Amino acid sequence: MRIANLFKSIKPWIVVILLSLPLGAIAGSIVEQHGQLSVKGKHIVNDSGEAVSLSGPSFFWSNSGWGAERYYNAKVVRYLKTDWNATLIRAAIGVEGPGGYIEDPTSNLRRAKALIDAAIDEGLYIIVDWHSHHAEAHPEKAIAFFAQIATLYGDKPNIIYEIYNEPLRKTRWKKTIKPYAEQVISVIREIDPDNIIVVGTQTWSQDVDKAAKSPLKNQHNIAYTLHFYAGTHKQSLRDKAEYAMNKGLALMVTEWGTVNADGDGSIDKASVEEWLAFMKKHKLSHCNWSLHDKKEGASILESGTLPNGQWTDDNLTETGLYVKSIIKNW
Repeated sequence: MRIANLFKSIKPWIVVILLSLPLGAIAGSIVEQHGQLSVKGKHIVNDSGEAVSLSGPSFFWSNSGWGAERYYNAKVVRYLKTDWNATLIRAAIGVEGPGGYIEDPTSNLRRAKALIDAAIDEGLYIIVDWHSHHAEAHPEKAIAFFAQIATLYGDKPNIIYEIYNEPLRKTRWKKTIKPYAEQVISVIREIDPDNIIVVGTQTWSQDVDKAAKSPLKNQHNIAYTLHFYAGTHKQSLRDKAEYAMNKGLALMVTEWGTVNADGDGSIDKASVEEWLAFMKKHKLSHCNWSLHDKKEGASILESGTLPNGQWTDDNLTETGLYVKSIIKNW
């Protein structure tokens, strides 16, 4: 049937309703569209084998008493889906420090579950991030945490495990990070054989080239973490990333900022645009740091923004407005 004749056979009011709906309302949620993600060569692909690039914000450290934990709720997740068209969120479960998982596992696990449950309800993918700089010091904590998450949610295609946020510069890949990753991965895979696991890399997850020279063996659905802050990291880091991808590694930008690496400063828009072009070219998924109202350049929310998700653009900082436009049009 010709398109013109097809539309003639449909009631005008039905056409108006269909055209007024967002694409997601017609096509289903992003998880319904793409299903089970996997790693194929250097790409993350959907259940049809097509490369997928997802985008959304990262929540701030979940630590009790740090202020950002109040945003770990379903209303915020709903806002990010409906107002930002986010397809991916990241739960940054703080490990060390006051109020972190080691000190307060019950509260931090509850926050992780709140975001995971909301992401599943909204049909979003979610990175469950072990937000640590010293994960190798207490692997048993990471194992216990991810075993719980995998047991509860491993049968859901929404889940992406990020097992080590940012190893430090002196934390060597081959000697420390890689053995830690192998230990944690083995426990997750006993419970969840399918969902993607993202492995942190040396130097605050920048040295993906070192991982490419000695990648994990006999593993499947493994990606490697790349982090950048546009004010600090430029072409030399993209060169490392291209080297890693040319060696066959799949990368995921689980954290990036519009500002300097310390999370502060003004937006470096020229650098951000270069990074956006790079991520689009290579079909990289990414989460922006961070959903918080802290007074620093990287924060998405204005100071004092309530955790009810009933936000307008007046609640967004300069970074928030810019990042919203990026994610909404990704």
